[in-house]
This record gives sequence, structure tokens and C-alpha cells, in this order.
Amino acid sequence: MAFSFSAFSYIIALIIDAFLIFFSIFHVIAFDELKTDYKNPIDQCDTLNPLVLPEYLLHFFINLLFLLAGEWTTLLINVPLIIYHIHRYRTRPVMSRQGLYDPTTIMNADVLTVCQREGWIKLAFYLLSFFLYLYGMIVVLIAA
Repeated sequence: MAFSFSAFSYIIALIIDAFLIFFSIFHVIAFDELKTDYKNPIDQCDTLNPLVLPEYLLHFFINLLFLLAGEWTTLLINVPLIIYHIHRYRTRPVMSRQGLYDPTTIMNADVLTVCQREGWIKLAFYLLSFFLYLYGMIVVLIAA
């Protein structure tokens, strides 16, 4: 059983993807709290905005590892989410701090629904990615 850079990339991706799953769960719970008026939008945006860039950077780092390892199929599966993250961050509202969520517009029903749907879709993507990375790691370790 040989240990290659591809196997290392998959192991790191599994660990980071677990964090991304927790970020997505927190995202879904936070928007559910906003929808039910459990928290106010200013406090919620203050807790969500600092998590945006770490999520994007962690996802980008995973894909950088796959690029360096030559895992093209796994990289191609992740490219649409990377493009979406870049688009979402470039078209974010103008604010004084970094982040995506503006407390003044977050309580609009359509914005709240879109953000909640985005959280569920990301959660599903990261969960499927976790099992894909697990499968890829096993294949790489068996093939070596």
C-alpha cells in the first residue's frame, strides 16, 4: 500500500469537507432562525459574514490540491461551485465589511428564501462530495 500525493489530497479534502458541512449546517440553521424571528438580522449577519471567506478559501484549497495531484474528474465536479462562489462574491452588496449578507436586505422574503435554498444546496453538495472524496481516496490507495 503506497501513499501518494493524491491520497494525501483526498484525506485533507475529507477533513476540510467535514468543516464545510458544519459551515453549511450553521448556514441553514441561521437562516431558519431568521425566518422564524428567533434572532435579529444584524446579529445573524455579524455571525455569518466572517464565515464566508473561510468557506470559499477552504473549498478553493481542496481544489488546488486536486489540481496539483492531477485528479481531474474530482476537480471538474467542483468547478461549478467555485465559479458560483466567485460570482456570488463579486456581486455581493456594497458593505463596509467583508461578507455576503446585508442586514438591511436579508429579511426580504425572496432574499431569505434564496439564501436558505443556497444553504441546503451547498449542504447536499458537500455531503455528496464527502462520499466522493472517500471513494476517491479508497480507489487511489487500492490502485497504488
